[in-house]
Amino acid sequence: MTKISIPAIVAALSVVAISAPAAIAYDGTKCKAAGNCWEAKPGYPDKVAGSKYDPKHDPKELAKQGDSMAAAEARNKKRAEHFKKTGKWVYDVSKI
Repeated sequence: MTKISIPAIVAALSVVAISAPAAIAYDGTKCKAAGNCWEAKPGYPDKVAGSKYDPKHDPKELAKQGDSMAAAEARNKKRAEHFKKTGKWVYDVSKI
């Protein structure tokens, strides 16, 4: 017969005691679908648009990323064309 030490038993029971509340904390009764269990806090609207929580982003600010990506693509196109002609890769487009 093997002896199990008391510290090992205490450690095992403490792991079970710590993890048990997390496992039984949510019963899944308020899920709209499997895995879709998000619920808004009380007072938060169903639709954010037009409410006080609407961030109202400036369209100019939102367009900045698209503009910068288009400019980067144009620079890369110039670099690739220069590389095909000369066989040298030039990072600084102003030197092409």
